[in-house]
Amino acid sequence: MREAVVDAKVAVAEIQEAIGRTERELALERQRLADAERRGRLAGEIQDQETVAVAERFAAKHRERLGVLERKLIAQREELALAQRELDEMQTQLKSAERERPAMEARRSAQEAGDGGAAGVDLQDELLKSDMDRAAREAAAARQLEELKKKMRKE
Repeated sequence: MREAVVDAKVAVAEIQEAIGRTERELALERQRLADAERRGRLAGEIQDQETVAVAERFAAKHRERLGVLERKLIAQREELALAQRELDEMQTQLKSAERERPAMEARRSAQEAGDGGAAGVDLQDELLKSDMDRAAREAAAARQLEELKKKMRKE
């Protein structure tokens, strides 16, 4: 389950990066549209119909591309919201399982030992051991996440 949470975090980060790229493309396309429209106006002022026609064609292409990018950005934001909700649910489930795990392991150990009297001391030992194991796993997951982040920055 921890691996799934790490994968979900990476997916959320990738979607956020994709949104950033799309926003930059959108800004660039808006600038290109403004440039094409300005060139068309300037050509119209000097009665250059050929340049006006070319500028209108480019403006139409930029408007179409702008529409596609706007729809893409909307879809990416919806995808991010969905991925974030799924990540939040997974993290909640993981935390719940982690809270319940020490008690379950202690009961299982006590049952396996068949010892009801000394279970109090063993239970504390099991809880401590489980806490240490969990801390080690969390540290390993954090290191793994950092490595993935470094790899993604290099690409």
